[in-house]
Amino acid sequence: MKIIVIGAAGAIGQAAVAELSSRHEIVTAGRSSGDIRVDLADDASIEAMYAETGPVEAVICAAGEVSFGRLAEMTGEKYLYSMKNKVLTQINLVLKGLSVVSDGGSFTLTSGILDRDPVRGGSGAATTNGALGGFVKAAAIDMPRGLRINVVSPGLLEVSADRYGAIFPGHDPVSSRRVGLAYAKCVEGGLTGQVVTVD
Repeated sequence: MKIIVIGAAGAIGQAAVAELSSRHEIVTAGRSSGDIRVDLADDASIEAMYAETGPVEAVICAAGEVSFGRLAEMTGEKYLYSMKNKVLTQINLVLKGLSVVSDGGSFTLTSGILDRDPVRGGSGAATTNGALGGFVKAAAIDMPRGLRINVVSPGLLEVSADRYGAIFPGHDPVSSRRVGLAYAKCVEGGLTGQVVTVD
């Protein structure tokens, strides 16, 4: 299979690439690194990425940004920032890719643990994660040509624990290997409309 991995330089993207690269042709993409540069906030950039790759069998997105802050510090603009930069970017990636991904191919998006196991200051992330779960469940029944769509929802990765662990008190970090396997399940398996959790 030919697979685009957006956000391949990050910890989650690296886990997906590590698991799938021995069996598939991987095209990496990112805002500042990868085989192809793409800005997910720019529709024209997404279209240019797909034009450059040509037909693919799978798209994985492991990119997105959210606002963190205690509820009293949050504003509508901060929630909107999170929705635009983690949810709408991934939705647009799917919409622009519907005519590019081969029959029976797949989209795998990325959310995270905070909508089901929240932390202080994480309501922005929790909101986006829940939205992505709702999107893939509903989009799955409308996908044309046998296309599939899922979202991987990983917990804090072990490789990121030193940097972010203080934000996730009491959370048991997960291995990159297990996260990579979740992407393999979505790409190589038959699931659709699922939130694949890695806790």
